[in-house]
Amino acid sequence: MKITYGEIYEIVGRIPRRRVATYGQIAELAGIPGQPRRIGYALSALPGDSNIPWHRVINAQGKISARSGSGPDMLQRRLLKQEGIEFDALGRIDLSRFQWRPR
Repeated sequence: MKITYGEIYEIVGRIPRRRVATYGQIAELAGIPGQPRRIGYALSALPGDSNIPWHRVINAQGKISARSGSGPDMLQRRLLKQEGIEFDALGRIDLSRFQWRPR
């Protein structure tokens, strides 16, 4: 199935404050199950001034995915904490508490 970055951004844009979604979850919602990396590629292509809440997308372990350099990781963590998302001592987010459950 051909899915555009714009369609992925529309789904990510629906994640409410104080909630997170996994790359795999977004892939499922976009109709491309099993392709979470495509979500990562789309989010990495966002322009710096985008209002898409890219920071609300995390990996299936409830962690921020590592990137080259620590700048984006630290920014993502800071943005999530500003929204009230909590991390445990190992840097994980409790998905049972904070994961977005669209209806």
